[in-house]
Amino acid sequence: MEEAHVSRSVGWWSRIKNWAGVRRPDRPFSHQWELRQAAARMRGRLLLHPVEGRWQDLAYWDPLPTARDMAGSVGEGRWEDRSWLNVPGPFYAGVTDTGLNGPYYLPEHVLSSDEHYEFVYRQPANPREVAGLLEIAHSEPMGGYAWDGDQRWTPQAVREWWARRADVRDWITAELAADDRNEPEALHRYAAYLEDGLETYLRGYLFWLTEGREPRLGEELPNL
Repeated sequence: MEEAHVSRSVGWWSRIKNWAGVRRPDRPFSHQWELRQAAARMRGRLLLHPVEGRWQDLAYWDPLPTARDMAGSVGEGRWEDRSWLNVPGPFYAGVTDTGLNGPYYLPEHVLSSDEHYEFVYRQPANPREVAGLLEIAHSEPMGGYAWDGDQRWTPQAVREWWARRADVRDWITAELAADDRNEPEALHRYAAYLEDGLETYLRGYLFWLTEGREPRLGEELPNL
């Protein structure tokens, strides 16, 4: 799998995302051009995986069988090192490299915490999203990702996390005002998810944790 490495010396992706890099015969590829090309290749690979299927109708879809079909492991992240911002679910990140790979290549799922470590703010909901998260995890130099969250989260812990959602909103607001680690659009996406979508996902995940199976269509879900 191609490594998608981003250096902080680039000055962060928000200053190069619209960069119109063109190769000239008299000079080597620029680092920005290479980043854009690597991102485009990754997006192309992800198109090989579907987004439409049975998972679309489920309040919670277990992504781990699909993930294990794609890869033997995801990393060696430690539960104790995860950011409090990491959304409950099977995937999380502990200590990661500070190169901001995830927020650059997969801003719809990954952001950077105050410690400059990556965290998963939206769990994968279809095979294409699983493949994207695995790409980021496998190119993470410190191997800081893990997928054993189902063995770590309890219903009480999920409810306690949701009870702190106002703290998450405050963090997003502070990031938008002062930070250059994260794409503003991605931060807004996280804020929107808090308002619409995340509660339903977490109720489905609570069902998964308590019942040990995916909820059937229309089945009553636990309250947060």
